[in-house]
Amino acid sequence: MARDYYGTLGVPKNASDQEIKRAYRKLARELHPDVNPSEDAQHKFGEVTTAYEVLSDPQKRKIVDLGGDPMDNGAGRGGGGDPFAGFGGLGDIMDAFFGAAAGGGRGRGPRSRVQPGSDALIRLSLSLEECATGVDKEIAVDTAILCDRCRGGGSADGGSVKTCDTCNGQGEIQSVQRSFLGQVVTARPCPVCRGFGEVITDPCQQCGGDGRVRARRNVTAKVPPGVGDGMRIRLSGQGEVGAGGGPAGDLYVEIDEEPHDVFVRQGNDLHCHLRIPMTSAALGAVVPLETLIDGEHEIDIEPGTQPATELVLPGKGMPRLRSSGRVDGRGDLHVHVDVVVPTKLDDEQSTLLRELAQLRGEEAPTLAGNGSKHGGLFSKLRAKSR
Repeated sequence: MARDYYGTLGVPKNASDQEIKRAYRKLARELHPDVNPSEDAQHKFGEVTTAYEVLSDPQKRKIVDLGGDPMDNGAGRGGGGDPFAGFGGLGDIMDAFFGAAAGGGRGRGPRSRVQPGSDALIRLSLSLEECATGVDKEIAVDTAILCDRCRGGGSADGGSVKTCDTCNGQGEIQSVQRSFLGQVVTARPCPVCRGFGEVITDPCQQCGGDGRVRARRNVTAKVPPGVGDGMRIRLSGQGEVGAGGGPAGDLYVEIDEEPHDVFVRQGNDLHCHLRIPMTSAALGAVVPLETLIDGEHEIDIEPGTQPATELVLPGKGMPRLRSSGRVDGRGDLHVHVDVVVPTKLDDEQSTLLRELAQLRGEEAPTLAGNGSKHGGLFSKLRAKSR
């Protein structure tokens, strides 16, 4: 059964060449291995590419419209599905019996010299501040661009294109092999025209007839607020120009978020550590904190603050970036309080602390009871034993 190439691209049978090209570009962007690495997406990407190759070629499309399949040249080959696979496939044998040599063959025909370009990927390093606020970054990209001398045509000034004498414009050459069933006709791309069916008589000296050259160019990437490590930004039409001056693919900019000296990012939330002396923890204090986006913010340390206390500042974290590129609110800032105990005291400081300990009745440490909230480890062990 012939494959439904129109259905694969999601276009009607009367679709124009531009509609077929647009459908292919849309599906290729969604299924490209650089964007969707799943095995199912890679399989569908191959089917979509094959469908575009067929429907963009007038001769192959004509075969499809007549109910045939121009790509069916022994699909069971090597898989055990075609018992005549070792002799070129049942299709080739049938061609040999029923007039392939007389012009009734199933050749694929010449392929178009104009091909769609591939997508490109580049990594961009950003600081946490740039990820938070967004930034326009100019980046240098090495890709294939349109040859400015031949404008993609591949011919030098005054050059022309002629039909290939080797394959007579078919883009392939046929060979006949004998087997015990008779003659087997096989086809392969023409080595002279590389399957195009035509030869450029005077190729462009700058691109060698390919219609494109590699060059470095600058591209501006608009990075929205809230991007994170590993996210990708798509720049439509900024990728590789296709052979023969074909439409360019897309450029994907992958974000590489650099570590920050103060803040650690977890999703849309930010975390930082605030070191305070034990006196501030006991008496309370107001400590200035330079936030990532909002500038200086005052942190209220309540009297009696314990070590490992976590203070949460709502809405002071990273912007929440939706899949549409829209920012929807912000995460929180988590401040982890570290109480610093002095390691060296002079005589006067030691005397004062001893006097404070006597006033509070804390001359010697005591063990917390099993029911105490400070005896967490023993409480948990006792609960498990029950």
